[in-house]
Amino acid sequence: MLVIDSSFFIEDRTPDEPALTLPEVRDELEDTSRFRFDAAVGEGMSLETPPDKAVRRVRETARETGDESVLSQTDLRLVALAYDEDATLVTDDYAMQNVASRLGVETRGAGKDQIDEERDWRYQCAGCGRVYNEKKRCDVCGSETTRKNPS
Repeated sequence: MLVIDSSFFIEDRTPDEPALTLPEVRDELEDTSRFRFDAAVGEGMSLETPPDKAVRRVRETARETGDESVLSQTDLRLVALAYDEDATLVTDDYAMQNVASRLGVETRGAGKDQIDEERDWRYQCAGCGRVYNEKKRCDVCGSETTRKNPS
């Protein structure tokens, strides 16, 4: 079973095995990719909603990996759906793949993009350089923090 993100339809693909997604994925699409989405629904792709418990688990994991600030509600819910259904998540979004990987969810790139390794992101103060595990204002100088590649 596949759980499909919008990038799948943007990459001009159609599911060749049982698939499901969220209704709000359609809102992320434009032009012909929206038609591909509608055609997939017509061919049997299910529109589902993940349970709140799965969404909370995914949000907690995204916070742990440092990906929470870059994931939309739709992104979190797609990962939760794949987690809950024990399905393969199909997306080109590295943050979604990273969180899914941490949860033990199999991922597949919608096009050619696939992560090579899991990451735990950190946030660095733009003013003084202090490093935090979450996006916040710096406790020392009050500057904004930005996501940085862990080393």
